[in-house]
Amino acid sequence: MLHEEWLNKEAIKQVKVTNVDAKKYKVSDMLTVGKMYDVVNETEEYYQIRDNSGKIGGYYKTYFVEV
Repeated sequence: MLHEEWLNKEAIKQVKVTNVDAKKYKVSDMLTVGKMYDVVNETEEYYQIRDNSGKIGGYYKTYFVEV
């Protein structure tokens, strides 16, 4: 499975968190505003990043700005 390889995958770019204003899910525990994160995979709607837990999580692109 591809998602199992993401922990060891090199980052394709970095993004910076601009907000954690989620409508449905609580993301403030896993993302810190102003912090830079490594993107390991990207889709049209989501970034898969190494979050505060140290694992890979998928988040809407609306929380980030590309650096």
